[in-house]
Amino acid sequence: MEEKRMIIGITQGDINGIGYEVILKTLLENHIFEFCTPVIYGSPKVAAYYRKTLNLEQLSLSSIAHVNEANGKKGYIINCTSDDIKVDLGKSTEIAGEASFLALEAATRDLAAGKLDAIVTAPINKKNIQSPTFTFPGHTEYLEQIFNEGKKGLMLMVSDVVRIAVVTGHIPIYQVSESLTQSLIEEKIRLLNQSLKEDFGIVRPRIAVLGLNPHAGDDGLIGDEEQTVILPAIRKCVDEGIVCVGPFPADGFFGAGSFTSYDAILAMYHDQGLIPFKTLAMEEGVNFTAGLPVIRTSPGHGTAYDLAGQNLASETSFRQALFLAYDIYRNRKTYHTMMANPLKSNHVARGSSIE
Repeated sequence: MEEKRMIIGITQGDINGIGYEVILKTLLENHIFEFCTPVIYGSPKVAAYYRKTLNLEQLSLSSIAHVNEANGKKGYIINCTSDDIKVDLGKSTEIAGEASFLALEAATRDLAAGKLDAIVTAPINKKNIQSPTFTFPGHTEYLEQIFNEGKKGLMLMVSDVVRIAVVTGHIPIYQVSESLTQSLIEEKIRLLNQSLKEDFGIVRPRIAVLGLNPHAGDDGLIGDEEQTVILPAIRKCVDEGIVCVGPFPADGFFGAGSFTSYDAILAMYHDQGLIPFKTLAMEEGVNFTAGLPVIRTSPGHGTAYDLAGQNLASETSFRQALFLAYDIYRNRKTYHTMMANPLKSNHVARGSSIE
């Protein structure tokens, strides 16, 4: 029996950035349609504009009114915006912010209804999307509110080279120290450990935890968060059977290549994790929101207004985001099957090892 083809929703993001360029270039690759049916939530008018501007008119997209009409090995687009929508290349506009939210809202609604198997979100402008109906720092917090009733998920940056999660996300740097608590760090370690098992198929994950201060505090000489907050959280999780080690000084940890010995790293704040990640994997890195009952991935870059409309943007990260959504979908199905039949799975595993 042929495996069910995934239905993946793609939100258009900011129409004045490189979102449509990386989406359309990705969908030019025919093998994409072998494993999924992609549905863009956006504007047929804007898509047509970019197809012409970027000389990508060989790509065919079928306009549909509802996601239920999507089937087979082709791409679709659902109109979520008004007919008078206007593209202003490389500019942040109120129209673009409203359009990015309308696409996200429509895709999220279909995801919640089970009509989509995953969503891949093109980059938004976190400022122009703000409105009375969207008051979140970004996609992650919006999806947490919709699917986790506000309970925090986990920002996990993923590549073939390294996986890095963060304890605190989109908050000002002066709020980081006061936001770090033992319970919060424990929660993030547990979420990361579970995601590595369920979403990435790693049976016994190894997690490295970074310190907060320079030199991980130097035994309290440069701050005591490592001793009073981070280390107790690590010890508690170790007692629960989680393999986690640290806290490590962040500079030496990456400088010495120690990250290659672990399945994932937990950083204390946004830039501590994303600077090394983007240095190592900017071209192919993917942002995955772990800890949600649904699957959402995104390219690891922003709107890149300076590249908009010039046919210079690389689609690699967006393509990888699409692939990762598919991999996680399959890994979750396998994991849940194993958990539903633990004795059968263990028997098979033992039999395989004897052979």
